[in-house]
Amino acid sequence: MSYESTGVVAPPAPKRLNEMNLSPVMMRDILLKTLFRQNIEMVSEIAKAVCLPMPVTQELVDMAREQRLLEATGTLHANSGNEMGYQLTDQGKARALDALSQSEYYGAMPVPLAVYQEQVKRQSIRNIMINRAQLNGAMGHLILPPTLLDQLGPAVSSGRSILMYGPPGNGKSSISNGIRDALGDKIFVPRAIEYAGQVITVYDPIVHSAAEAQEEDPNSLRRASNRFDTRYVRCERPTVITGGELSLSMLNLVYNPTSRTYQAPLQLKSTGGVFIVDDLGRQEESPQALINRWIVPLEEGKDILSLQSGEKFEVPFDTLVIFSTNFHPNEIFDRAALRRIFFKIKIDGPDQEDYIKIFAMMARRRKMPLDEAALVHLLKKKYPEIDNVYANYQPIFLIDQMIAICEFEGIPYQMSPDLIDRAWANMFVKDEAIIH
Repeated sequence: MSYESTGVVAPPAPKRLNEMNLSPVMMRDILLKTLFRQNIEMVSEIAKAVCLPMPVTQELVDMAREQRLLEATGTLHANSGNEMGYQLTDQGKARALDALSQSEYYGAMPVPLAVYQEQVKRQSIRNIMINRAQLNGAMGHLILPPTLLDQLGPAVSSGRSILMYGPPGNGKSSISNGIRDALGDKIFVPRAIEYAGQVITVYDPIVHSAAEAQEEDPNSLRRASNRFDTRYVRCERPTVITGGELSLSMLNLVYNPTSRTYQAPLQLKSTGGVFIVDDLGRQEESPQALINRWIVPLEEGKDILSLQSGEKFEVPFDTLVIFSTNFHPNEIFDRAALRRIFFKIKIDGPDQEDYIKIFAMMARRRKMPLDEAALVHLLKKKYPEIDNVYANYQPIFLIDQMIAICEFEGIPYQMSPDLIDRAWANMFVKDEAIIH
């Protein structure tokens, strides 16, 4: 299978050293640091470590040899196609130590920011076309009103920002995750990017889910490493989910003063994917402050980051941002901020018919037999106490409560009006004064 058949054009592997668009000194130093830190000596091993094709790696090794920083070991390794081994000279070790004192980064060669920006265009989230069947498939585990998909479909396909609001416990987070699952295809995430001689690590195993690597036939004339630039990792479209812990500082470059390297902020890691801000309004910063930080990115598709030196530079902002809140938008945003959020979708609780469907589906999943008398008691006696306001989270809450009671009492799973009453008592806290 070619990577192009997935709909995303893969980044082409560099063929020559002069195609890298990186400083020769930077490439040489990363090579020396990698050899110093890792016990490798053959070009095939070095190529894998620095994520470059063999011919380009050989050029780099030859350049370091000419500068007397590397020397051949004089040993041919028969088990590796009679490859010659290389090692650092004393001068090379000294240069590696000096380079490590300036930056601890070694391993995969970074991708220049300008080159990465071209790849972002090739795999933009806005290139995705989601149809009703795909969205329905990803949301199949949820019972949603048909009109909701009418709103979600165009919102997701646009790749623009979405604000979902409504009372708590009605599946805003589940819908956000369903949107993520509907995306489906793979993109290429750089291990690191380079700007102004600084290395910024992007690939993060916590955020990025690497696709299975294809098995490589050693006798194949066209190796996988030549089909795309292995400085990138082929991944599912990334999803970053944050909640009340989100702060403005998380949206800045993270500088490590010990290693003298940068780590990409959350929104850069989510490029080509989804950034979900759950529970908007629970953060230390106000929702207005967060949206103000994103006014330019949301409108212009680019973000501004700063280096330690204070130098500012542009990076792509190619992310489907989903804000989810239990507050009414007018309470937390001014009109200018709301105008910049492209889609506003209210997620309400189910009506009684959908509530019964959800209750029955959850009971079936939990292997809890339905009881008509218990269900009638719930709908006719308990819900009128709260003005018949239904929420999606309530069926699973009540069923799990009844399961816990049955297990404690040592009786088979069952529901009854009495068990409904005991479960209901745990769903709400009675308003009362507590004397301290």
